[in-house]
Amino acid sequence: MSNPGDRVAAVRRLIAEQPPRPGGQGLLQRVCRAAAGALTASGAGVSVMTADGTRGISAASDPASEHVEELQFVLGEGPCIDAFTTARPVLVANLADGATRRWPAYAPLAQEGGLRAVFAFPLQIGAARLGVLDVYRDRAGALTSDEIACALTFADVIVDVLLDRHPDAGTPDATDAVAYRAELFQAQGMVMVQLGVAIDEAMARLRARAYAEDRPLGDVARDVVAGRLQLDPDLP
Repeated sequence: MSNPGDRVAAVRRLIAEQPPRPGGQGLLQRVCRAAAGALTASGAGVSVMTADGTRGISAASDPASEHVEELQFVLGEGPCIDAFTTARPVLVANLADGATRRWPAYAPLAQEGGLRAVFAFPLQIGAARLGVLDVYRDRAGALTSDEIACALTFADVIVDVLLDRHPDAGTPDATDAVAYRAELFQAQGMVMVQLGVAIDEAMARLRARAYAEDRPLGDVARDVVAGRLQLDPDLP
């Protein structure tokens, strides 16, 4: 299927065919599930990010993919972050082949979780970067040229979703993104004041706490904002 319009139509059909799960699911979750199926992947994830790399909303095809997607933002490294920073795809066909040098914290933990390959595709329109689509595989091996074209088409459709140009884009995703960023920034500011540290150090403290407790970064930020959690100034 070489015609871009045909590829987009085919991807939208795959997304539309994704059945809702009990409790409902957002459009981005359906996109992730469709992408994982189309690319014979073990999972897929989407993270929306701001210009400075701060993560907004996210979605994943399954809980395991959600965990490894979150892991990159807890650790501050990984293919998703690199793809966003460079505005270029990051294609790692074998995490056991030198990835630990590139991501010394992320790569070993991802492999422990069963990942063997990961492919990250930036979500962008012109010079504007919106986030990243991650494709995960539990086996090593490169994507074929057709699979790369398919992944890039999924990325284009996700951009349409985020810009509300997709026919099914009537979801609260954009509102959720604003709320998530506001909460994270507020938590950073509170930690900065409480501990007397710089804003970058405040984010590092939040990430360290999330990593130590094996919790999503957003959950830790929410507890800080709600007053349920105060970070210890004597701990890194």
